[in-house]
Amino acid sequence: MTTLLTMGLLALVLNACGGNTASNAATGEHSDTTTVTAAAATFNGDSAWAFAQHQCSFGPRVPGTAAHSQCATWLVQTLQASCDTAMVQTGVMTGRGAKPQAIKNIIGVINPDAKQRLLLLAHWDTRPWADNDPDPAKHSQPVMGANDGASGVAVLLQLARELKAAGTTLGVDIVLVDAEDMGDHDNEDSWALGAQMWAKEPHVKGYQPLFGILLDMVGAPDATFTREYYSMQYASGFVDEVWRHAAGSHFSSAQGGAVTDDHVFVNRAGIPCIDIIDLRNSDTGFFPGWHTTSDTMDGIAASTLGEVGQTLLNVIKDLEN
Repeated sequence: MTTLLTMGLLALVLNACGGNTASNAATGEHSDTTTVTAAAATFNGDSAWAFAQHQCSFGPRVPGTAAHSQCATWLVQTLQASCDTAMVQTGVMTGRGAKPQAIKNIIGVINPDAKQRLLLLAHWDTRPWADNDPDPAKHSQPVMGANDGASGVAVLLQLARELKAAGTTLGVDIVLVDAEDMGDHDNEDSWALGAQMWAKEPHVKGYQPLFGILLDMVGAPDATFTREYYSMQYASGFVDEVWRHAAGSHFSSAQGGAVTDDHVFVNRAGIPCIDIIDLRNSDTGFFPGWHTTSDTMDGIAASTLGEVGQTLLNVIKDLEN
């Protein structure tokens, strides 16, 4: 997962944008607003949990590794089973003095001929360095990325399965972006490399969905999904729409911090996109296992995955009407 701006940097961003002051991290307040619109199906959080576990069974999915290649093959096969079309967008990245590595965005398309479309994204790669681990000896070890990577992908894989079973008239494009987590904290453009590649050349020329939803770190049992700052700056109406259909207690009405995540580059390309992301009142602004070796399946709850997936199903049902 990418960097969360510190309070000082966030204040500068807010002043430059003419926005109101926002907190760097979630307050922990949970919204008591109503949940609306019954979904066409009940989202299976247990199945999503199994999808997350299977990703982790390959090991850390770092570009250039066997685990990354093996997981990519499985992701394509899984999307092929649920989508009308599955494809791979390839590119090359460099960073931190490493030799160039191939990266792959993996894309599943549902109802390709539908004019009204929804974009759904999550990153599937994992960070090569556990540079936030409390043990400095582990800083050079890769991160398993059960929450920061596998959780968002798992929800989208299960969502595709649900939509195949229940049917939908909406066009849905699932984009699993690569190389999100290769960045340096002092270089914004070193993050979200797969999303930057896709934003420059989407899988469909002239692609313009209604809006996009990015999922990141959506699996912790105590997750708090506040209204991320850039989401509100670029697409506040869509934040309101998604939060109006929120399932469960993890969605908060509080203003969250500003996160340089995949959605930022999608928004800059002219597609409004929001980020459902777990933001905390913590030293990092994220969950305790962020960029550590403890980001494992022990920290993933099927119930949280289920609430996020159900929220997406509720939104899709509403868009169909």
